Amino acid sequence: MTSKNSVPFEKTFLIPLRNGLTRPKAVRGNGIKMINMGELFAHSRIKNVQTDRVPFTNNEQSFLLEKGDLLFARQSLVLAGAGKCSIFVDDNEAVTYEGHIIRARLNKEIADPFFYYYFFNSSIGRQTVEGIVEQVAAAGIRGSDLAKLKIPLPPLPEQRAIAGILGALDDKIELNRRMNATLESMARSVFRQWFVENEKVGSWKEVPLPEIIEVNPSRSLKKGKIAPYLDMANMPTQGHRGIEWIDRPFGSGTKFINGDTLLARITPCLENGKTAFVDFLKDGQVSWGSTEYIVFRPKPPLPPEYGYYLARSEELRSHAIQNMTGTSGRQRTPAICFNNYMVAVPPADLANKFGEFAKSVIAKIRANDEESRTLASLRDGLLPRLMREDVRVSEL
Repeated sequence: MTSKNSVPFEKTFLIPLRNGLTRPKAVRGNGIKMINMGELFAHSRIKNVQTDRVPFTNNEQSFLLEKGDLLFARQSLVLAGAGKCSIFVDDNEAVTYEGHIIRARLNKEIADPFFYYYFFNSSIGRQTVEGIVEQVAAAGIRGSDLAKLKIPLPPLPEQRAIAGILGALDDKIELNRRMNATLESMARSVFRQWFVENEKVGSWKEVPLPEIIEVNPSRSLKKGKIAPYLDMANMPTQGHRGIEWIDRPFGSGTKFINGDTLLARITPCLENGKTAFVDFLKDGQVSWGSTEYIVFRPKPPLPPEYGYYLARSEELRSHAIQNMTGTSGRQRTPAICFNNYMVAVPPADLANKFGEFAKSVIAKIRANDEESRTLASLRDGLLPRLMREDVRVSEL
């Protein structure tokens, strides 16, 4: 799979590249599903995703998506996003796509769409695409340049074999994601049943939140010390685990340790659900992140996990959102607003029982997530090695 096997990308096309349809917000709401830039960036493998609905006519049938269509982002605010490639896997109904997306439909007699999906998402593929990115107000690519890109064209059986290997890794990653979503939903349901809807809650003593949970507890970290850093962009909107964290010297920010819960306090991050339970640190290690976090740490006998599921509850989030202050677009929730948020104090035995349950759930989610990170690293590193022929398909 060397450069001598390279051909212009357009040699693999069944039909020419095509940009999608333009549908202003005013006409959206009814009709068929439309893949927008948001879905393209959120889902690398697009299958039965929630989208806007738009009006669609019989004269626009050529804008419908088919299984295996590659979708490229024409524009992005950052270089890494321009030319981002996703693949349309399937849907239960007809789907179209918007005008900021370029569709490539390949000739499956010579080109496996999944092989090229993995190629364009590999380090080699990204380097190839970045060679045609134009940076003006935003980064972007043109379809005419994309069609001329030189790409590898190994024999079709080899393409399918490579795509099958990498696809198996992705399938396991997706299975882990679904398992974690189920575990998260189950734990949140148990929290609600035990501590919100339980018929005995009315007889429990009610106290202001700071009496049972430390808000922004003091943590020590010397300026300039290298420590794990979790920024707002990598805060999860679903589930408890940060998306990515990096080591960097401490400057100015919120400090936290394992067992702390982080709640985004600024709009729109709070409304979007950015919340995390810290479980990625070594024992005794202090981490840091955005100044826009509020930190919760339950006091004994409440388990640390209680703080996370409380922060995910509808009641607490509504209270936080209703108490935001500041100008439009830069509103924040002050930590002091929790001084008048009343919480029913559960019995110690029930709190301990929940702690044992929640700890096991979070541990399983963490194990699944760490396995998925390992598999993703293996997947991302495998294709370049195959293309350099450091590893042969037959060896795998």
